[in-house]
Amino acid sequence: MHLVKKIEIIANSFELSRILDGLDKSGVHGHAVIRNVAGKGLRGTAEDLDMTMLDNVYILAFCMPEHVKPVVENIRPLLNKFGGTCYISDVMEIRSTKCIASL
Repeated sequence: MHLVKKIEIIANSFELSRILDGLDKSGVHGHAVIRNVAGKGLRGTAEDLDMTMLDNVYILAFCMPEHVKPVVENIRPLLNKFGGTCYISDVMEIRSTKCIASL
């Protein structure tokens, strides 16, 4: 096990390619994208995707701690300009060294 950073971004799908490019430029090359995300934010506002022209996406990525600063530098301007939110937290990664299916 070792410490990594979990990056969670919720943003407008219109900005998805720019955000993924920003992650890639930061050295974060793997990610997962979940489309059509709806919810209620910390500010207490809910967004109904049926009433918006563009859908929201949830982007999940993991990186080594030294990549956090470049991620913030590349992602913050996009979120400030187009909206969205980003959370970065500490998590533990467990790497499997043996495939159980091959036993």
